Amino acid sequence: MKVKTRQTIKAYMFMAPALFMIVVFVLVPIIGSLPLMFYDYSVLGKTKFIGMDNFKRAFSDPEFRISIINSILFVAVVPVLQILSILLALLVNRKLKGISIFRTLIYIPVITSMVAVSIIWGFLFDPSGLINTALQDMGLISNPLGFLSSGKTAMICIMFITIWQGLGYYMMLYLAGLQSVPKELEEAAIVDGVNKLQGFIKIKLPLLKPYIWFCTLNSVISAVGVFDVVYVLTKGGPYNATLVINYYSYTKAFTDFEFGYSAAIGAVQAVITSVLSIFVFLYGKKGGGMTYSD
Repeated sequence: MKVKTRQTIKAYMFMAPALFMIVVFVLVPIIGSLPLMFYDYSVLGKTKFIGMDNFKRAFSDPEFRISIINSILFVAVVPVLQILSILLALLVNRKLKGISIFRTLIYIPVITSMVAVSIIWGFLFDPSGLINTALQDMGLISNPLGFLSSGKTAMICIMFITIWQGLGYYMMLYLAGLQSVPKELEEAAIVDGVNKLQGFIKIKLPLLKPYIWFCTLNSVISAVGVFDVVYVLTKGGPYNATLVINYYSYTKAFTDFEFGYSAAIGAVQAVITSVLSIFVFLYGKKGGGMTYSD
């Protein structure tokens, strides 16, 4: 047996446990849900084929339309998250005392369960929580604010929590990109009299484009599929202000037991995610890369 063949077999053996989990818990459910979207599926009653009725019902469902709008609006966190991550990466890309500890602290929310993070922020945003107490002590408000109980602020709070948790992850990716910038380019720019801001715009930012493209693509997919923070804190409320498509699909399946309708909603979500991802992909490829020149 050739050495290359043996190495390939070993590689697949190491990947086998992860591949098994992906097949069992991702691919099989997806494939199983494909025919389900064309049925009126009932756990207790009779299951019957209804063709495209689930999709017709979805696009005439006001709550479904609200969930689509909210999910697309949630994508607004993507540029904010990416800009903050780049700025933070620039901040920590320095040889300062204790910078490694600071990087670790920023990254801790990434490895913390989103459920735990949501519960903690739920306590902070509570009318009797730390944020309201601090604002009242400073005399900025007289009555507690309902951050998560108001339709005007609930979605903003959910977006803020998502940004807060994802900041460290994308910061580390951009930090890797910044540290891969050739020192020769930076030295040549300094010789040419380029200041730090110009150096970032003309050298580092163009070389970060592949990282920006990758991070934006991941962030868009995560934004459209947001679920856990909504499930823990708002349950889609108040008054559907935070009702996103992923949570709406969940409620239809496991609260109303309309599994066929839920599968159809999931299919529409997959299409929306694919369209946005393709747009980001094509835009990223079109942007290409740039290098410093005089």
